[in-house]
Amino acid sequence: MADAKVIPFDDDRSRGSAAQRPQRRRSAGNRRPGTESAPVREVQPLPTRAVPQDDVPVTSDEQPPQGSGDGDGGLERRIASGLAFLRRRLTGDYEVDDFGYDEELTDQVLMSLLRPLYDTYFRVEVKGVENIPSEGGALIVANHSGTLPMDGLMMQVAVHDNHPAGRHLRLLAADLVFMLPVVNELARKLGHTLACAEDAARLLEQGELVGVMPEGFKGLGKPFADRYKLQRFGRGGFVSTALRAGTPIIPCSIVGAEEIYPMIGNAKTVARLLGFPYFPITPTFPWLGPLGAIPLPTKWTIQFGEPIPTDGYPPEAAEDPMLMFNLTDQVREQIQHTLYKLLVQRRSVFF
Repeated sequence: MADAKVIPFDDDRSRGSAAQRPQRRRSAGNRRPGTESAPVREVQPLPTRAVPQDDVPVTSDEQPPQGSGDGDGGLERRIASGLAFLRRRLTGDYEVDDFGYDEELTDQVLMSLLRPLYDTYFRVEVKGVENIPSEGGALIVANHSGTLPMDGLMMQVAVHDNHPAGRHLRLLAADLVFMLPVVNELARKLGHTLACAEDAARLLEQGELVGVMPEGFKGLGKPFADRYKLQRFGRGGFVSTALRAGTPIIPCSIVGAEEIYPMIGNAKTVARLLGFPYFPITPTFPWLGPLGAIPLPTKWTIQFGEPIPTDGYPPEAAEDPMLMFNLTDQVREQIQHTLYKLLVQRRSVFF
C-alpha cells in the first residue's frame, strides 16, 4: 500500500437566541355582589413624575410564566429552521466547495449523528485545544488505530465542538474511502479529501485545518498486541507540505481507540478477495455477525500538543531530506511520549 494512502475516512448546532417571553395581560379581579352600591370616597391623585418605560416595576401578576414561552418559541424556531433546511436541500440552494465539502449538511446533520458516539458512548475528553490556532492553516498529525477509522471522526468532532472558534478539521483520506459507494459521498460532504500533497497544500493555503494520520493502514490494522506502539510515519510527506505552506504542525495523541475492536487475527485471503488491506478478526467479529461490528464503549482522551513551527525555514527546506526526517521523528516521538503519559494517567479502559 502506497504511503500516500494513509488517512482515515473517516449544527454548528444553530442555537436561536432566547425566545421573547409573552407578556401576560393583567386581568381585573371579580367584584363581589353588592359592591357596586357601596359608597366610594373620591380621592384626588397626588402629582406624579413621568417614569421611563424601562423603570416601570413589573408586579408578580405581570411576570410571564416560567419555561412555557421559551420552550414553545424555541420549538417553533427549530421547526422553522428545519423546514428551511429541507427546502434548501430540495431546491439545491446550498453550497459545496471544490472538494465537495458541504458545511451546512455537516453542521446540521452529520455532526449531530456523530455526537452521541462522541459525548455518550466514548465520553471523549479533550486536552490542549488551545494549541490549535484560531485562524490560518495548520496541520494536525495524529496516531491511527482501532480497526475502523473512528478516531479520525472523533478528532473532527473534538476540534469543532471544543475550539473557541468552532473550526472545522479537513481530514486526508485513503484511496479506499473514495471507492466505497456510500462512504465516498459522506466523506466528501464531511470535508475529507484524498491523501495527496496537492490537496493538502491547497487546503493549507486556504487557511484550513488539515488532519493527517501518517501510519495509515499499518496503524489502523495492527494487532491488538501492538496497541499504542506507533508504526512508521511514511517518508515525511506531511512535513514537506507543512514546510512549503509555512504552517505549524500540531501533534495529536488519541487514547481509547485501540480497544474498540481488539484485532486478534487477520484473514488475509478474505482481505485479498475483497480488495481490503486487511480483514479483522476480533473476539466478537465475525462470530456474532452484525452485532460484532458494535465497538466497545471505551473511554477516550484526545490531546493536542504544542505546535511545531515551520515558518522559520527557508523555501528550499522542503527539499532537504535530513530536515524532513528530523521533523518527522520529532512529531512521532512527541505523539508516542504523550500516549505513554496518557496511558499511565488512565484509570481503566472503560472509565
